[in-house]
Amino acid sequence: MAKDSYIDKTKEILEKNGKITSWDAIQKMGNTRLSATIYNLRHLYGMNIGMRMKTAVNGKRFGEYYLIEE
Repeated sequence: MAKDSYIDKTKEILEKNGKITSWDAIQKMGNTRLSATIYNLRHLYGMNIGMRMKTAVNGKRFGEYYLIEE
């Protein structure tokens, strides 16, 4: 999947689900650089995306990106 496809698919997931994690990105599109995709969506496409830290049941922490509705 090309980088532009990562941007399009990530945008689609955020608009549909309102959130995405790195694990979601890996499973759904093979994107191992979600933070770079989020950067592009924020700075090139002007999307308002936030990030919050979550804790999994095993105690590991991960970031969850979410779409901020205006």
